[in-house]
Amino acid sequence: MLSDKKTKQVIEKNNLLETEELNKFEQQSGEKNQSLDEFLIEKKLITEEILYNSVANLHNLPFVNLKDKTIPKEVLFLIPEPISNSYQIIAFEKKPEYVSVAMTDPEDLQTIEFIKRKVNLPIKVHVATPQDILEAAKAYHKSLEQELGVINKKTGAHISAELPGKGKPGQASKELQESSLEDLAQDMPVIRVVDTLLEYAIFEGASDIHVEPAEKSVIVRFRIDGILREIMNLPKKLQDGILARVKILSNLKLDEHRLPQDGRFKIETKDYKISFRVSIIPVFDGEKVVMRLLDEGKKILNLEELGLNKQAFAIVKKSLTKPHGMVLVTGPTGSGKTTTLYTMMNILNTPKVNIATVEDPVEYRMPHINQSQVNPKIKFTFATGLRALLRQDPNIIMVGEIRDQETASIAINAAMTGHLVLSTLHTNDASGTLPRLLDMNVEPFLVSSTVNVIIAQRLIRKLCKHCRTSYKLKKEEVAQLEKNHGINIQELTSSLSKVEETKEVNKDLSSVLFFKGKGCTKCGAQGYKGRIGIYEVLEMSEEIKHLVASHATADDILVKAREQGMMTLLEDGFLKAKSGITTIEEILRVTKE
Repeated sequence: MLSDKKTKQVIEKNNLLETEELNKFEQQSGEKNQSLDEFLIEKKLITEEILYNSVANLHNLPFVNLKDKTIPKEVLFLIPEPISNSYQIIAFEKKPEYVSVAMTDPEDLQTIEFIKRKVNLPIKVHVATPQDILEAAKAYHKSLEQELGVINKKTGAHISAELPGKGKPGQASKELQESSLEDLAQDMPVIRVVDTLLEYAIFEGASDIHVEPAEKSVIVRFRIDGILREIMNLPKKLQDGILARVKILSNLKLDEHRLPQDGRFKIETKDYKISFRVSIIPVFDGEKVVMRLLDEGKKILNLEELGLNKQAFAIVKKSLTKPHGMVLVTGPTGSGKTTTLYTMMNILNTPKVNIATVEDPVEYRMPHINQSQVNPKIKFTFATGLRALLRQDPNIIMVGEIRDQETASIAINAAMTGHLVLSTLHTNDASGTLPRLLDMNVEPFLVSSTVNVIIAQRLIRKLCKHCRTSYKLKKEEVAQLEKNHGINIQELTSSLSKVEETKEVNKDLSSVLFFKGKGCTKCGAQGYKGRIGIYEVLEMSEEIKHLVASHATADDILVKAREQGMMTLLEDGFLKAKSGITTIEEILRVTKE
């Protein structure tokens, strides 16, 4: 599938349709939420072959008819099947000097570069139709089925705790089972499947891999940009091989099937360094594997890249210049709190200060920062770790999370005695954080005198820049926002109009231009690619300190903070939706209670 812009360029360059006709068809495809090339092919206004021949001509590349090609298995598997499916690309020939690939979008330089690094040879790009690539990709299944037959002959129909053994089950059958599982984990099809999963997850920027045993298959899902997506459905016969392979990589017990296990392993190349945290837990149909991907070579962001608006950015920056007090980041699991803390530590990390952390777990290693990981098994908790850190002459302390009264009390006292303390709390918004600390029996005067700033945040998916289109809300859609989502439209538009970047927002939200993604090969047909934060930043003014001292509710604190100019998560989200960074649907998804 080509982007609408590329389709228009190809058609106009090759005079395949009149400009007026093309504009009319583009409008009709937009109404149907369909890409222009799909619309034209569906209406038989142009054929796939003519269109993609024209793409080849435009880029001075050869066009290839894959129907005439027999692709060797070793060439086919140079490109993992998921990448072939998602990016419409296939390897069809390998020479000592280069590898020939067919693809629909020769401008997809990221995918070409990935394959070039993987095969360690120059890539010769050809253009082919999506249908030809789809047909050629069926060879993946045929090849895998042949190899699975070899696995069955080697190991029997199913490796499990019921492996045949002589006499009563005992050490001999246990050794036989472990030996068989080790053999299974070394089989090429199993290694190929696991390697493909890991490679594809890295390539797609997934944060987690879920391998879930079902009754008749093994379901693989990736969490990409915070959303779980089903990637592939594997045959049940691969289940034990994949599990054994992951256990060997993670140095876990092969013969343990009844208890949860945790481990980790690392993949390091010249292009990336990824650490995998592995969790295995018994479920009804086998053992479920979840692998968390941590990019150890990832560049630490700066405050501007996090997505803070000008006003919030200024408040946070000012808070980090203070020598003592608390900076709290709040939000649910997976809202990017750790990234925000690491960004702030990166700014504060100079030879003149001693920064110490206590985390669970240490997700990213930072040079010149003393990072400790809690271990409840030996009673090394946040509280005990924090007490120990205070004897290490720190200037700045980062506590991964304030979970209980003891940790809260020590952290608050550390902030009182001249330390800058960074930490996180699990609350829904910034204003709810202060009453939460009071609920932990922290004295109100300590809260009001130590907390400098509270940052509440969520992560939203960014629109794909390759398939982004603009639209305006209909009157009835604006009414639905007010009725179904409880949004005060007048209050929202008034707040947005006060922000410098938006200039003046009309009171009628239906006159504002918003954006959505159609879905394309660049974003895996999702319409989104990458994530950014939305924030509300509450600065501790004298008025808010007074409210905390008088045990005010979260609602009272929110009203006062908004009077002082604080933007809520919803308002910051709408500001980003109006700027074309995200969609209204995405904002509503992450901000709903």
